[in-house]
Amino acid sequence: MAECILAVDDNIVNLKVVSATLQKGGYEVQTAQSGPEALEKCRQKIPDLILLDINMPEMDGYEVCRRLRKKPSTSNTPIMMLTANDTLEEKIKGFDAGADDYMTKPYQPTELLVRIGVLLRRAARVETQKIAVDPKVSAVFSLRGGVGVSVLAVNLAAAYRQIWGESVVLVDMVMNMGQDALMLNLPLRNTWADIGSIPPQEIDEEVVQNVLLEHHSGLKVLAAPRTSVEGEGVKTDSIRKVLEILREKFSYVVLDLPHDFSDITLTGLDYADDVIMLMAPELASVRATVGALEVFDTLGYSRNDITVGMNWIFERKGLAKTDIENVIKKPIGFMIPFASEPIITSINLGNPPVLETEISPLGALYEDIAFNFSKEADKTKKPDEPTFAWQRLVERRRKREGKKRR
Repeated sequence: MAECILAVDDNIVNLKVVSATLQKGGYEVQTAQSGPEALEKCRQKIPDLILLDINMPEMDGYEVCRRLRKKPSTSNTPIMMLTANDTLEEKIKGFDAGADDYMTKPYQPTELLVRIGVLLRRAARVETQKIAVDPKVSAVFSLRGGVGVSVLAVNLAAAYRQIWGESVVLVDMVMNMGQDALMLNLPLRNTWADIGSIPPQEIDEEVVQNVLLEHHSGLKVLAAPRTSVEGEGVKTDSIRKVLEILREKFSYVVLDLPHDFSDITLTGLDYADDVIMLMAPELASVRATVGALEVFDTLGYSRNDITVGMNWIFERKGLAKTDIENVIKKPIGFMIPFASEPIITSINLGNPPVLETEISPLGALYEDIAFNFSKEADKTKKPDEPTFAWQRLVERRRKREGKKRR
């Protein structure tokens, strides 16, 4: 299969010329005429190489390159700056932004194809040295606190582990005393604070593995610092390095994000394959959800990667589901019913509903939610060694399908 190259240039003539050259070289070609369009094309399909113009309106090539490098899916994709700017200063800016090569216009087609070939061969060698884990990173988020984000994150991670029996890590990114470890009854022997004092370049797999807590279910947890002061010592560069390592070593990664758009939150979002945004059926939560979706739009995150869930956190009647969907302009993907007593009990005992010996309706619901957010490859085939949770879940789905056919 021919390698796919994405050519990005706001000048349609330039795009046609470079596309013709690439097609003659045997490559599949995609094009984009702006930075945002290029980011969306990469979200839909990751190209094998990107040719990137610099001088574009709305978002220049440097910013596009920086954003691509922040996303795990394109952090190692070869990028060549193809531009009329030939000054040393511009070249340095290109390499600082993360470009692998820099070629000025006008160019010789033969030289362009040769340099592209070099970049692709280099990338192929690096790829063969990686361990293929095919991770799934789910970020749980809300701009309004108190709607059950941590409860969902804990149960989602535990359910992934119970259903698939694969390696799963729960990452508490609420640096001002997050509570995920408490909800699993895990003592804070190690936390993010143990990483905060280590220079990012010295953080490796061994360092991260030594900081993780292990639950009796097999779920691993990276716990939040014990105090807000300790949390301030954890810097964004260190968080980014840790998330890169976790993505390489775990099949499922669940991020419990802060209720803001701080650098920590944005870093987590950059690594997420999908975002689960939780809300409650009340006015303040609806307003926060609308605001969060607007910020996602501004930052270039696709709404297709965001699922809105409704948690009925109070017993009284709330806003109507259809009215909320009309306001947020997005369907509600799942509903969690009011269940304050079971949730409070599970938190106090450190025993999430999905880990109960006899699964409750609430625990079964969290299992179903986790299945829906699981990797497509997992959902479409029977595991070699089906877990009890998987068998239980499949039986529930079979019964529901049977009722629908009646």
